[in-house]
Amino acid sequence: MLKRFVPWIALVAGVAMLTFVVALYATPGLLMRAAVGRLADRGGVNRMAHAPLATAEARTIVRPSPDLAYSSCPFDLADGAVTVTVMPVDAPYWSLSVYDSQTDAVFVRNDREMRGEPVRIAIARQGQTIPAGYVPVWVDGRRGVALLRILVPNAAAFPGIDAARKASSCQVATPS
Repeated sequence: MLKRFVPWIALVAGVAMLTFVVALYATPGLLMRAAVGRLADRGGVNRMAHAPLATAEARTIVRPSPDLAYSSCPFDLADGAVTVTVMPVDAPYWSLSVYDSQTDAVFVRNDREMRGEPVRIAIARQGQTIPAGYVPVWVDGRRGVALLRILVPNAAAFPGIDAARKASSCQVATPS
């Protein structure tokens, strides 16, 4: 009797394993595609958008920290490399992270590493030209997100931090 069910059990187990593997490999790309789309709705692609301080209702992607100011650049490398410049901000801490199309963090720098110097990177795929003066950040996929996070120690400090972070930029690289 049990022999009749062995092929069915094997089939169900095989389909379950195949579904698991497909979900495991497809999920990061789907999540990043959704994140880039939601961020692009706020400020466009290949442009730095500066979000207001988070509230309990703020849920563009994940639960934001209320003591961080977020600026984001959803990028698309279809038209060439994208340059990101982050000017130092007078805050207790700030960092720039770049996430590729599979949600992997491919670049991270913070204020302590930069020691008062700006971050100047060019996000690109192999074969794309990097402008002079920019550190290359190579990615495999075409789309992703550059995310600037700045610690806001108190509400009174936010206007100054907000003005300073708006000096940061993100754009398609112009040929040198």
